[in-house]
Parts: sequence; structure tokens; C-alpha cells
Amino acid sequence: MANGSKKSYSGKQKRTASHIENSAKRSGKSAARAKQIAWATVNKQDHGGKKSGGGRGKKSNRTSSRKRT
Repeated sequence: MANGSKKSYSGKQKRTASHIENSAKRSGKSAARAKQIAWATVNKQDHGGKKSGGGRGKKSNRTSSRKRT
């Protein structure tokens, strides 16, 4: 697994990864594997680093698209 730059992640994402990594280490995983698990989980939850319109924030309205007459 490639170790890319983590600077594009928010502080909250970094804290989340740290907590997940510590939990994985406590459960017996190696440090390298724990780090992989942590960042894979953050990526799955938030779809990567900070992105404009990346899914965080306001939820879209999912009402019917049919016109009412």
C-alpha cells in the first residue's frame, strides 16, 4: 500500500485515523498494518481528503423529481 501525503486531510480525519490506529494496535495488529487499516477506514467513510463538495455538509433534498400539476 502506497504511503501518500496526509496533508490534504482535515484535522478531524487525522484524529479519527489516530484513534482507529491505536485501537488496531491494541487488538494485536502490527504498527504498519494498523496504519493501513486506519487510513483505509477514513477513506471509506469520507471518500478521501478535503474536497470541495466531497459529500460533507448539506444533504441534498431527495424528493420526487416529477412535476406536480
